[in-house]
Amino acid sequence: MSSLPPPTLRLDLDREALSANWRALDKMSGSARAGAAVKADCYGLGVEHCVPVLRDAGCRDFFVAHWSEVAAVIEHVEAAQVAVLHGPLDANEAAYARETGALPVIDSLRQAKLWEEGGGGPCHLMVDSGINRLGISPQEISDPVVQALDVQVLLSHLACADEDSAMNAQQLEAFRDAIQRIEHREASLANSAGIALGSNYHFDLTRPGLALYGGVPRPELADHIRQVAYPKAAIIQTRKLSAGDCVGYNATFTAPSEMRVGVLSLGYADGILRSWGGAAFRSCEKTLPILGKVSMDMIVIDLSNAPELGEGDWVVLPYHLPDAAQQTSLTQYELLTVLGNRFAR
Repeated sequence: MSSLPPPTLRLDLDREALSANWRALDKMSGSARAGAAVKADCYGLGVEHCVPVLRDAGCRDFFVAHWSEVAAVIEHVEAAQVAVLHGPLDANEAAYARETGALPVIDSLRQAKLWEEGGGGPCHLMVDSGINRLGISPQEISDPVVQALDVQVLLSHLACADEDSAMNAQQLEAFRDAIQRIEHREASLANSAGIALGSNYHFDLTRPGLALYGGVPRPELADHIRQVAYPKAAIIQTRKLSAGDCVGYNATFTAPSEMRVGVLSLGYADGILRSWGGAAFRSCEKTLPILGKVSMDMIVIDLSNAPELGEGDWVVLPYHLPDAAQQTSLTQYELLTVLGNRFAR
């Protein structure tokens, strides 16, 4: 069988930017150390590409959401450095935690009981301080099964760290109260945005995610965070339009005069959704507007500004996350995690 031809989509990753982002967030964490949220395949950029970079930069605490994510991460770091935020759902997941050595984050009385009945051992504990997702309630801290846990890191999660909200201080006080009521080795509250809230929120360990990969959830981070991901597509066809020719579904673009266009093998199956309509690709410093609607696998761009471009040439979609979020009305989290698996990373 012939070897697979190279893809016409590429997601270039700036590994030095990723490393620099972790170092910047670690420095901003003050006396605390920065960990890394590497769930969702490192926010869509690829565990195999990102975890070694973060490890080599100095990170030693890694957080995933699902047990299915553990195996890929522990190919690059020690299992004891990996924590699973969703905790053990049942005895099978608890057994898997013990087998691999990854640490469960206990999120409920039921999980605490499950963990202890299986033999206990080191774990993390999530306390809900107001976001009302996972985590034991403050009223449950005194339960004997919770008090029996061997808690390595006591965690909570901020709901509004990306805003100047009174809820941030309220959650901080609730977490400080929880810290006094359960034995633990370390405490962790701040996500990427929480790091920018200042030293009161840092405790022993911070848990950046979005900002590692180029996201800027608060303006205080803007000068410290670099873009990591650069989506690129090859032109698979060029064609000439005559005045009056229409482009794409629903014929939303009509050529005002003769023009040359290019077709890209890229669309919402790759995470480039219709909300990108009206944006533009780039080639060097030249702007190449999207014409008509984005479709499942194709985008048509105006090549008027780049007559030298032809089939097989590459163009770049500007993907500085704060700007892209404003362009598309998608969140910076969505922009990263929707990127499809047809990109060569």
